[in-house]
Amino acid sequence: MGEKHTGPKATFTRKYFTGPDNTKLSYIDYGGDGPPLLALHGHMNEGRFVQGLADAIHHEYRVVALDQRGHGESERPTSYANDRYVDDALAWMDELGLQKAIILGHSLGGVVAYRLAAKQPRRVAAMIVEDVGAVVDSDLSFVAEWPRRAPTREALCEAMGRLGPPHLYSMRQYDDGWGLPFEAEDMIISTRETNGDHWSDWLATDLPALLLHGTRSVVLSCEHAEEMARRRPNTTLVHMDAGHAIYYDNLDAYVKAIRDFLTRIQAD
Repeated sequence: MGEKHTGPKATFTRKYFTGPDNTKLSYIDYGGDGPPLLALHGHMNEGRFVQGLADAIHHEYRVVALDQRGHGESERPTSYANDRYVDDALAWMDELGLQKAIILGHSLGGVVAYRLAAKQPRRVAAMIVEDVGAVVDSDLSFVAEWPRRAPTREALCEAMGRLGPPHLYSMRQYDDGWGLPFEAEDMIISTRETNGDHWSDWLATDLPALLLHGTRSVVLSCEHAEEMARRRPNTTLVHMDAGHAIYYDNLDAYVKAIRDFLTRIQAD
């Protein structure tokens, strides 16, 4: 079961299971009897990215968040092929005993969410996709310039520049200094594996979808977000004043948009 952690409003328990290709995967479970909402983070992140949302909705929904392969407390795998991420998510649903759930995904997690829906549409009640396109062309080679370890959390934050503050919560103290819960070379490989034209997967279903776009994002343009919403039925697009990590840049607007969407689909 693992250690129980306490946040400002919501608590989670960390759990583990063995996923595809014998990779040990970790996830955090906020518990509760409400409908399940499964969260998938982006590259260089972990399941705790969803803490702010869980604080707001954990009395109404059971929020569960996966540390995807090679991230957080999950094991480094032999492959970062995007299909393996999808397989992990389906195996995780099986582990939880869930036939169907609402899937939320940020960036990499968003691609996994809509590709999972395309592969197994009957297992997705609705999806929330945060700031990623149907065509992905990202480059994380810059992470190789960050120090693998730093003497203090503050030094690591400073070395990461503008991306330091959003990652403060996930920095860990290891035996040889402060670091992040991933390996830089893995992120570069995984990003290359995720890049590509995924229009067929995005358009494969018409289940309810919320697409969140940060107007200051360098990952998803306004034009591409508008095209995604226009071409796919049953898709709600919400623009908000934020960068790529909307959950960090504009938590209040993020929570409101998700609450409104969940309320609407529950009423339908």
